[in-house]
Amino acid sequence: MQHTASNAQADVDLGAEPESVVVHVQLRPRRGAIRKCLAALATLAAEHDEVAFAVSGLSKDDRVVRVTVGVDLGPRTAVAKFSPQAQAAYAFVSAVFTSLYDHMPVYVAEPSPAERAAAAVLLERAAAGATAADVVEALPVSADPAPIPSPRTAGPGERIPA
Repeated sequence: MQHTASNAQADVDLGAEPESVVVHVQLRPRRGAIRKCLAALATLAAEHDEVAFAVSGLSKDDRVVRVTVGVDLGPRTAVAKFSPQAQAAYAFVSAVFTSLYDHMPVYVAEPSPAERAAAAVLLERAAAGATAADVVEALPVSADPAPIPSPRTAGPGERIPA
């Protein structure tokens, strides 16, 4: 599932331009809810047609499917000035968190090479007519689920005395 904005600035492939800022949001639907999650994501994309995004990572374990969506905020200098493209992208990300909360959206880092390869297979097979859920079912199950990051420890100036 890939969606490019209609304006020329957003026609850049996600991550291709070094000055472009991409935010990765991962959806974690339960394996039985992947069709519902992808349908909701497609509906949300139709409502935000000015935002460029793509499925940038895909993996699963025995309980959930991890669908990473890369959202292009635009050139770094325009993001700093809160450009219309950046505002639209932020609105899309906000809508992902508010309307897809059942699928546990979280901010993540760049997808791994294996997740990127699986996402490329998804996009290729979906373009050929296969359903996304069928592509997800064909993915191998990851032996080790994605680790949950530990909380950041407070720095010296951030500690509050008891």
